[in-house]
Amino acid sequence: MAGQFDGKVALVTGGSSGIGRATAQEFARRGAKVAIADIDESGAQKTVDAIKALGAEVLSIRADVTSSADIQNMINKTVETFGRLDIAHNNAGIDGDFATLVSGTEENFDHVIAVNLKSVWLGLKYEIPVMRKQGGGVIVNSASVAGLVAFRTMAPYTASKHGVVGLTKAAALECSRIGIRVNAICPGAIRTAMIDAYIAGNDETERFMSGLQPIGRMGNPEEVANLVAWLCSDEASFVTGAAIPIDGGIVSQSGDFPPVPPEE
Repeated sequence: MAGQFDGKVALVTGGSSGIGRATAQEFARRGAKVAIADIDESGAQKTVDAIKALGAEVLSIRADVTSSADIQNMINKTVETFGRLDIAHNNAGIDGDFATLVSGTEENFDHVIAVNLKSVWLGLKYEIPVMRKQGGGVIVNSASVAGLVAFRTMAPYTASKHGVVGLTKAAALECSRIGIRVNAICPGAIRTAMIDAYIAGNDETERFMSGLQPIGRMGNPEEVANLVAWLCSDEASFVTGAAIPIDGGIVSQSGDFPPVPPEE
């Protein structure tokens, strides 16, 4: 659907790899000018190269998404370079340590909440005024199926992603009369570097991760990017405040879920 976002400017956090990279590329394919922000400058450069190969305009900004100053700088540089901000995908996130509530550390909890939840709040805080001033825009936040169901040994991650869903709904209500739509995506197991690090070449863990989805496989970043692009398009003009699973059927399951992962 080339040209769908002609004249639009899209900003993606966590754009150095995975879902962020795939979404940034999809926006570019559809005609947008794209700004990507990440603390990983090397990975971000790979995304920049891929987008330039598509013939699109792209800007890379180094940003620590837990920093208010960095978030404001990220948005200001995007507007200074491209003149506006039409689309924002607040996507940056981490999984943190796997541990029970009792054995988990305060440091891990604080870090996961800062990267996964505070960063989305900061993004919304500074994206909304820009979009309001120019007459509208669309924001998509990356939550997770862990924002809809709970996962053992991932309490901070689960709490952070439930928080993203709550922020999304609150923002959608606040923005409903000012031309800004706000939604969240809730991916299941998507084949990214984060998932690969967890699998670590273990065949049993690979089967476990694939088996989480009733569809029988993990998703890929491009599938998620297509959902994000749709939510940002006029085709989704009546969709706001939604938290949409893209999970191969995970949250449709009932009973004792999720199963206990294989022993290390």
